[in-house]
Amino acid sequence: MDSAASLAELQAEASCPICLGYLRDPVTIECGHNFCGSCIHQRWEDLQDFFPCPVCLHPCLDRNFRRNTQLCHVTDIVKQIPTLESQRKLQEEKALCEKHHEVLTLFCEKDLELLCTQCRVSSDHRDHPLMPIEEAAAHHRRKLKSYILPLMVDVEDAEMVCEKQLAKTLKVKRKIENWRRELHCECKNLKCTLQREQDEVNASLVIEEKDIEEKLTENGRQISNHMFTLNNLLSEIAEKYLQTDLDLLTGIESIHNRYENLESPAVFTYELKKIFALPPHYLGLHTMISTFQVDLTLNPETAHPSLITSRDRKSVTYRTSNGLHNPLEFTSYPAVLSSEGFDAGRHFWQVEVRGTGECFLGVCKESFPRNTLTSPSPSNGCWQYQLWTNTCCPWPREQLQIGIFLDYELGEVSFYNMNNRLYLYRFTDTFTEKLMPYFSSAPASESLTISIIRDK
Repeated sequence: MDSAASLAELQAEASCPICLGYLRDPVTIECGHNFCGSCIHQRWEDLQDFFPCPVCLHPCLDRNFRRNTQLCHVTDIVKQIPTLESQRKLQEEKALCEKHHEVLTLFCEKDLELLCTQCRVSSDHRDHPLMPIEEAAAHHRRKLKSYILPLMVDVEDAEMVCEKQLAKTLKVKRKIENWRRELHCECKNLKCTLQREQDEVNASLVIEEKDIEEKLTENGRQISNHMFTLNNLLSEIAEKYLQTDLDLLTGIESIHNRYENLESPAVFTYELKKIFALPPHYLGLHTMISTFQVDLTLNPETAHPSLITSRDRKSVTYRTSNGLHNPLEFTSYPAVLSSEGFDAGRHFWQVEVRGTGECFLGVCKESFPRNTLTSPSPSNGCWQYQLWTNTCCPWPREQLQIGIFLDYELGEVSFYNMNNRLYLYRFTDTFTEKLMPYFSSAPASESLTISIIRDK
């Protein structure tokens, strides 16, 4: 660094950041910056409880100034340096009006311009409010001071907004990462399910191929034996036909009987049927939900006396029986049906289970017997999946959600854990009549509520 730059830096260090002149009676505030004692006192004159540094805006707790004696001596030394002194004198020279070359002594409050005495009487500023420079500077210094606190509040608000936006960004990243993990897990489970399905279908194909092959081989052997019998009989008849009358009639009864009692073996026929068809849930739960989701409501007339249905017919809770009975209601198991039924197509609905206890979800035939002690099962027309919920469930902050998918033509009822998007179980059967969504709560599940929900 050359000497001129060093002297300039030294001069800057010995100057007050407020008045830009050499430090007079310098004091040091809490953040370490130095000011003229009178300048900082004037700057903080109207403030209470909060005293920001004019340079770094550091909040000082009080007006306690520490007089910096050493800096005072340094300033006195700097003033003695001729070069700096001459520069200082140049800086202290009065500014002149560019138009009239007179000293600027006034300030126009309307145009916010510095003026000389001749400018005052000019047509440009004749009727404008004018103030002496010192008075105008004090006025605008107070005005600028009034900006500091609101701006600091705005800075704090902006910082809070920035922090919130940063938190939102992190939240989005975490959510996207969770979705990536869920997608990976779902694809992994889908791959395992498809592999299992493929192994089962391949095993069935091997069994069917072997069975058909054995039957075709046996049928071919029977047809070959029949051809041998036909050829022998044909040869014997042709030979008999050429014999003399006496020889021809001898043993003719046997030939007639054999010909008349000929039976051709049945030809084995078969029709290969495709024994596999990938249901739509293999394409992903999101596609299945958006395509096949239905809006269900509960039918209170089918509710067991121990179940209470909500006013919107979306929830059901177990309660003590009041002794009233409806001809349509379940009297053996605490169950209720949906108002909607399905006799074709593909349909998906979601159920939320809250509380502690045991419940059963699925579908049943419209003709499913209600007044019976027989346990509901596929054999009597009820395909239900059993669930247990308790306070130690792996979803402490969210309720257990189950998705049910019905493919009527394919003969499938599938169940999914919607909390982690995992496949749970599947029934396969042949459906011949309308199926009704089925909801049941075990008698011991007094704190259990089953609700129909819809994925938005």
